Amino acid sequence: MTIAVVFDSAGTLLRTYRVVKDIREDTIRKDIETTTLTFHDADRILVLINVHSQEVMKADSCQLLSEFLIEHRIDFGISCGRRVITQEEVAGILYHENGACVGDLQDTIRDVWIRCSQIKPIMAINSGVILNLRTRSIEYTITAGGSPFPGAKETITRLHQMGVATFIASGDRGSKLERMGDFLGIPHDRIYGVATPTMKAEIVKELKQVYTTVLMVGDGINDLRAMREADIAILSEQQPGERIEALKTAADYTIKEVYEVISIIEGIIRSDQEKNVPI
Repeated sequence: MTIAVVFDSAGTLLRTYRVVKDIREDTIRKDIETTTLTFHDADRILVLINVHSQEVMKADSCQLLSEFLIEHRIDFGISCGRRVITQEEVAGILYHENGACVGDLQDTIRDVWIRCSQIKPIMAINSGVILNLRTRSIEYTITAGGSPFPGAKETITRLHQMGVATFIASGDRGSKLERMGDFLGIPHDRIYGVATPTMKAEIVKELKQVYTTVLMVGDGINDLRAMREADIAILSEQQPGERIEALKTAADYTIKEVYEVISIIEGIIRSDQEKNVPI
């Protein structure tokens, strides 16, 4: 019997603090689930910007964010959304939008820096925006900072000792995920960054062709398709927040701590061994 576990990152392996700025209202919202916010409107797309936060903080706060992105040749990745959209369509909005300024992104970065300055190690800080395809505007700027949950590294180590293959499929940036993979002990070739909900489900589907049993561990709506595709779906509630009913329905197990994955897999192995014991 061969087993693979696919983990989401933010909220599953990482305790994540998120800050969102509403551009139209000029207000800050803290500790909000950005994928849920994105899925509230069918025309919203969550976009990750491949930029170092220090580079943003050094820029002119009054400069249009679109101009800053063009000037520094900063690219992006589509994280999630309810609509299928191409990179070209997103670029047409992101690089020509005239509502959001660099300062709007600086506000979210600054808040995350202050909140996470005492957390060690900070494994990932990501920034991005939520675009609205209908209004062709940036509705929100976003920054998230995260650090592995207690026991995450030990859980991955134990799974490897059991012969279980571990993977990460996340909407976060690949470079940040690789840093986290180095800390946790997950090889880079088993890390999938900027993975949309559809991509996560495809990753699980492909792994099912290789492994006897594939588990998906997630905590948000962007994990739902992958959870439904997996042989066994695990809903993590380690990060506080509301979960939609569809996630609870899709889950075969619900956990409060990441290390609980170990006992679930031990049960799977034990059950398989019992089935193969000759009578």
